[in-house]
This record gives sequence, structure tokens and C-alpha cells, in this order.
Amino acid sequence: MDLSVEIAGLRLENPVLAASGTYGYGTEFEDIVNLASLGAVVTKGLSREPMPGNPSPRLFETSAGMLNSVGLQNIGASAFVRTRLPRLRQLGVTVIANVFGETVDDYVAVIEMLNAGEGIAAYELNASCPNTRCGGMVFGTDRELLGQLVAAAKRVSRRPLIVKLSPNVTSIAEMARAAEGAGADALAVANTFLGMAIDAETRRPRFARVVAGLSGPAIKPLALRMVYETRRAVGLPIIGLGGISTAQDAVEFLLAGASAVAIGTTNFWDPKATENVLGGLRQFCLRHGIASLRTLTGALRLSDEIGGEAER
Repeated sequence: MDLSVEIAGLRLENPVLAASGTYGYGTEFEDIVNLASLGAVVTKGLSREPMPGNPSPRLFETSAGMLNSVGLQNIGASAFVRTRLPRLRQLGVTVIANVFGETVDDYVAVIEMLNAGEGIAAYELNASCPNTRCGGMVFGTDRELLGQLVAAAKRVSRRPLIVKLSPNVTSIAEMARAAEGAGADALAVANTFLGMAIDAETRRPRFARVVAGLSGPAIKPLALRMVYETRRAVGLPIIGLGGISTAQDAVEFLLAGASAVAIGTTNFWDPKATENVLGGLRQFCLRHGIASLRTLTGALRLSDEIGGEAER
């Protein structure tokens, strides 16, 4: 059985990734999960300078997921290279560094800092976070700005560039084409959806910034649809994420067009979710006689007449 996949020239042993923002820097899980057994670990967002993040409260559980307003708290790209990356290399982890900035120059500076780090396999360009005052979602919801950001990042990147798209747009296909045209090597679809929560007793919003990012099972049907639309719009490999908690969820994303999947919010209530999904994928392949998991990518059957890879 071959579970390996290829993302923008990067060969991964399997398609299961730990999603950014839900796994810390990776080392926090080393006593719970065999990190080297995963396809990759995507670090939390790394910025030019350390960021304190948003004021508490930062998390709020919903009926089918979670709202978060963490605000990309992190130690900064340079500190990550010095203090966290060496341990990840010792553990044999495939590391994808999530990159964030408030301006194009910020993003470029972060990538240049990370270029010097040994052991980083790729960059995930966070052009979609809704929980900061500027940057992030501003780029992810404007086609021209996204193109400018991706082009600038690609010029300085020494590793494959994965662009994480915002779902808070009218057309995910349009944004995917903008990223592809600017030089993206792969896409991650998609980040959290804008939402909010109100405390009825105090009549106040539950978050200082009022709006927050909704993730978890509630967004799975929406994220699945966006992966399908992205697959039909561009030829880039796609990492699908949004509400994945079981191997069946992962298979659905692969069928819709993803080459790999990232497990996010599920890690909060099941720290071994990544390993469990990976094990479930192996069992799925055994039950269905699948020799190579890559054959599932885009293999959605749209009608009785259409089999194999879905038309784009």
C-alpha cells in the first residue's frame, strides 16, 4: 500500500498533516504523537517580530465547532529557527512553516529569516487569518493584493510556496486562479469562516475583536465544496482542511480534489487525531483494495457515466 503523496515537488510519506494554529510549533505533541509518522506538521503562524496575540477570551465552543480569536501569538521567525526547529529536525519531522505579516515587506522578511533554517520543507503563506487588525484576510479577499503578495513571496522563497486561501470570499476559484497566476506552488483550502458569539446576559460580544474564526465539523460541507471548486479552477495540488475529524472525512476531501488533508480543531479534543485519521486511511485502502492513495485525488463520480478523475 502506497500512502505517499506529492505536493509541489515535495514528497510526503502520507497525506495527513497537522494544521497550523492547532499544533503549536509541533514539539508540544512529541510525547503524544509520533510526529515523524505524519505527512507534515504545519507550524503556528510565524511573524517578523514576536506577537502577543489577542486579549482573552480567545476560544469559545459552539454547538458544532469552535470560534477562535488567538491573534497569531508567536515567538517570531528568528526565535523559531533558533529554539524550535533544531528539535523538530532531531525528531525527523517534515516541517511546513506558516508565514504571516501585516504588509508585503513583513511576509518577505519572515521568509528570508526562515530561508536560513535547516529542515524546513515548505512555506504556508497565511493570506487568510481573520483575527488580526491588518494583513491576513485583507490580502486573502482581494485578488490583486493576493497576487502581489504571492509574487513577492515567491521571489524570495527557497522552498515550495503553499498559499492558504480565505473562505470569506464570493469566489474561491477566482482567488485560487490569482494565486496560481502569481506563482503559488500549491494551495491550502480553506481557513476559518468569520463568525461571532454574544453573551446574552451581559449583551456583550464574547471576543474583544467581536468577530472570530469558526472551525470544526460545522464548516466541513463548506470547505469540501471549496476544495471541489478549487480543483476545477486550477491545476495546483491542494491541501484540504476544514472540519476533518475522521478518515472518512479525509477521503471525502481527497475525492473532491485534495492531494493531502490537514487536521485542525479536532486536535483540541483528541490530541491523537492525526494518527487516528492516518490509521483509518490505511484501513479504508485495505477494505477497498486501493494500492495507491493518490488514485483517490479528484476521483469523485459525478454521474453513472463519469468515473475516475472528475472533470475540471
